[in-house]
Amino acid sequence: MLNFLPDLHEGHAPITLQQVFGDALEAFDAWEDERAEPMVIYEDQIIPIGIVFESMRECTDILPRTMAEIVADTLARNPATAGADILTFGDAARLAVALVEQRRLYGEAAIAAFLDHHRVDKRRPA
Repeated sequence: MLNFLPDLHEGHAPITLQQVFGDALEAFDAWEDERAEPMVIYEDQIIPIGIVFESMRECTDILPRTMAEIVADTLARNPATAGADILTFGDAARLAVALVEQRRLYGEAAIAAFLDHHRVDKRRPA
């Protein structure tokens, strides 16, 4: 998949990438368990939130207070991330990448169970 997001420059993200990161956090917060991974729009391109988080893993920019509060509310609800120090975009992105991957795996298992349950010919394995 092509990455349409701008690159970091010596650990710093352009403001547009920081804004897309904020949009991705909001989409993550609204993500319902059994739905597909949310997408955000960057320059008329639709991009999965996991790609946004992945592109910010090495960002050393300090999170603005408003975004830090969103991260604390959204990401820190997970018991695995409780107590984690989230100071930079990179800190938040690494946690978000792990949580997105966890959600993807949960979603794939739910889809497989649904398909298996609704199989037309129950005698044939899935």
